[in-house]
Amino acid sequence: MTKKRKHQEDFQKVKLKVGKKKPKLENATDTTFKTKAIQIPEQLKEDGVLPTQNRKLNIKDLLSQMHHYSPGVKHNALLGLKDLLSQYPFVIDAHLSNIISEVAAVFTDKDSGVRGAAVHLLQFLASKIRAEQIAPFFPLVSAHLSSAMTHISEGIQEDSLKVLDVLLEAYPALLTDRSSILLKNFVELISHQQLSKRLKSREKLSWMLSVNPNRRVTSQQWRLNVLTRLKKFLQAVVDGSSEIEDEGLQEQKDSPHSVRNPVCISWKVHANNQQHIQLFENGGLRPKINSSFRLRSLASVMDSAEKGLSSAENLKGFIEIIIPLLIECWIEASPAQSAPILGNLLESESQQLMQQVLSIIHLLWKLTKRHDDTYKMELWLRMNYLVDFKHHFMRHFPYSLQETVKQKKKDSCKGNKYCMTSSNSVDHLLLNLTLCDIMVSLASTSTLQMDSGWLDMIRKFVTDTLQDGSKLNSKQVNRLLGVTWRLMQIQQNKVATEPLIKAVYTLYQQRNLLFPVRTLLLKFFSRVYQKEDLRTQRIRSRSKVLSRWLAGLPQQLALLGLRNPELSNQLIDIIHSAASRSNKELLQSLQATAARIYDPLDGTLVLLPAEAQRRLVQLVYFLPCLPASLLACLSRCCIMGRMSSELAATLIGILHMRSSFAGWKCQVQDNSVNDVDYFSFLFSTLIGFSREELTSLQGIRGKPHISQTQLSPVRLYLTDLDQFLHHWAVTEMICHSLSTIPSQSQCFDILQTGICKYLVGLVVIPDSTAGSVLCAINKLLDQACILSENLNKFLASCCYSLLYFLLTLDKEDAEHVQKRDMLWGSCISALALLPRLLRLMLQSLQVSRICREELPVVAQLLRLLMQHGQLRSHMITNEFLVQQIIKDIMTLKSGEVQEQWLTDLHYCFNIYLASHPQGPGPINAVY
Repeated sequence: MTKKRKHQEDFQKVKLKVGKKKPKLENATDTTFKTKAIQIPEQLKEDGVLPTQNRKLNIKDLLSQMHHYSPGVKHNALLGLKDLLSQYPFVIDAHLSNIISEVAAVFTDKDSGVRGAAVHLLQFLASKIRAEQIAPFFPLVSAHLSSAMTHISEGIQEDSLKVLDVLLEAYPALLTDRSSILLKNFVELISHQQLSKRLKSREKLSWMLSVNPNRRVTSQQWRLNVLTRLKKFLQAVVDGSSEIEDEGLQEQKDSPHSVRNPVCISWKVHANNQQHIQLFENGGLRPKINSSFRLRSLASVMDSAEKGLSSAENLKGFIEIIIPLLIECWIEASPAQSAPILGNLLESESQQLMQQVLSIIHLLWKLTKRHDDTYKMELWLRMNYLVDFKHHFMRHFPYSLQETVKQKKKDSCKGNKYCMTSSNSVDHLLLNLTLCDIMVSLASTSTLQMDSGWLDMIRKFVTDTLQDGSKLNSKQVNRLLGVTWRLMQIQQNKVATEPLIKAVYTLYQQRNLLFPVRTLLLKFFSRVYQKEDLRTQRIRSRSKVLSRWLAGLPQQLALLGLRNPELSNQLIDIIHSAASRSNKELLQSLQATAARIYDPLDGTLVLLPAEAQRRLVQLVYFLPCLPASLLACLSRCCIMGRMSSELAATLIGILHMRSSFAGWKCQVQDNSVNDVDYFSFLFSTLIGFSREELTSLQGIRGKPHISQTQLSPVRLYLTDLDQFLHHWAVTEMICHSLSTIPSQSQCFDILQTGICKYLVGLVVIPDSTAGSVLCAINKLLDQACILSENLNKFLASCCYSLLYFLLTLDKEDAEHVQKRDMLWGSCISALALLPRLLRLMLQSLQVSRICREELPVVAQLLRLLMQHGQLRSHMITNEFLVQQIIKDIMTLKSGEVQEQWLTDLHYCFNIYLASHPQGPGPINAVY
């Protein structure tokens, strides 16, 4: 009992009471703790401001998901990237390297959905990233693309073509820099190397088309897809080479329509020996260097593998590989593989494949022309491929598309032998023209007899197509004219070229041609004309069709008007080129149409823009004859303001050079400009208004258009500022032309007669006309000139009317204030040169006839005349007249308070006239 009790004492059970807390154990652990926040803003700052998309994922999160094993996660990451970058485009620049590397890495992903999303994202990025931004990372993109194109999976190969499309569209130059690798990838997509025992001993392994039954498309469709991309790639290579001329008849380097830097010549400055004309060889274009030595380009220091197709060796190697494969593709799609009854009819898919085959060969041919030794390259091509091309390509030429439409639509094509069908974007005419272009490039004048058979087929096809009258687009016409030009160069006799030119002219005569088509035809004819004109006179044989075309150009220009300024510019350039070569037919036609072209109301000259107007004004120099009616039109064009004053001055200078007063040492063409007609032109342009316009002005009364005074019979019609400045600029050129006429006295008599006949007696005269007449008088007047009394009275009245207008001009009238210096200078110069004029003007100042409001103006005029240094001596001579005028003013103002203007008048009279100072003095009038 004792042991048991002790045991219970050691392990006694504590009895807990309800509502009481459990006592703490002696060995209990204290779990309470305190926390404090640790702030690290610099480490969390970057992640805190990164923008996120709708799933709250930033750029780093999305890029990290690109490495996930799940295709769904990667697909969502690509979609999230596109969403994020479209909302926050600035993220692209900050993380461009990571974005490009991660997107390019999924080009070869096993899942098709991931690859499709990558292509869409790449297409989005291409619109946001410039070529210079992506250039440092493009080798990585190109490497992933090459890996995708050579991948063992057919799906990855197919999607690689979509990636290629995006890169070709956005970065063609960057892609073509790696042409050596990509071209091999193209070949491997449709072929494989022959590895049989009999071929292992050869140095160069041949390639043969491959067939893969695992693809989702047929072998022919797959080759079409690959060849379409290869054609785009080669087109990018061609476009990136500035040395290659564009196909057909696009702008040539030596074309007269290429951009030139003209030498701007001012007739007035040049005539005064203040401007020297510096001539440049080739009109400012890049000079042609006829040398057998060539400077080595920077590309020549690179390895041949890095040069790509810019190396002749690499280009030949690629041609040797691809041409046999293209011929095999052609054979599979050619009509020979179909039923014999079909003949040369093609199905749509077959024609598309054949079109791509010919387009690739055509681009390769163009690449061969940029190398120095073009003749050897053409000889090599002819020797290796002419036989195969004749056998396979020309065997069923020309090709047509097999119709699969309803019977109703067949009837519309019966009249056209080579009817064009647009189904599936197939153009069989372009197919035939591309073939013609390839074949004619292999022919030359020396091989004409050997190639006459298939050349006749091409010539007949080209002629029939041009004469057919069907609607052709610009691409077809461009290729068609290129073949025509090549045929004309191969056989240059008139018997062969005249039918071709006639066929082109038949197409040119059609109405409603598209503007690009009309432009190409104009360039073709212009090029043919220049080529013909370069021949020596002994062997030159003018084409009748070409002469007819040239003769019709001026009439077309007159009819065209403002409907198509670009086409008008092209016509003007061609007309100018032919006129400068003294083409008889064109000059006769231009002479007959000149009145319509230079009509001041609705002629071509006043309708077209300034640059075209300048070219038309230059054409005036080449006109055989300038009759009075044409000069009247040109005068109206100068003064109506529908062409600039500088251009009007150029026209006046040209007419002066055509006149007998130009001072030519050689004999000028007889009867080109009649002297009487030339003076009529100068006088009409000097007046600035026609007789009808001056007559209509006589009925205008009162302000704001008329400035009148009671002391002068001449009232001024106030022209607007633009018209005044234009007329004044033209007047300066007219005065310059009049001053260069040898007999100044006779010229002055003619001018005096014209003024007395047409201006004296008019009540209302424009201010610009009055100023221009005074300016011309000042320019031509010398000691031998004698003015009639009627002219003196008229000029005196004009002077006072102009001076009164200037003194009463409101300073706030900004438009007329700008006329002040020009009109004031003309009046003062005339009064200084003609003392009789000053006396007549002072005699007309009968202040008793005017109202009191005009008295301060007369007083101010007298004061300014007395203060002017050039008029001082003349005013002293007329001291009695001035004194009498002042007395009359004092009589009218007697009994009134003397105003300041009257005090100033007395002061000036006492200072300048009453004391009779010697010498004119340096004081000039300032108002």
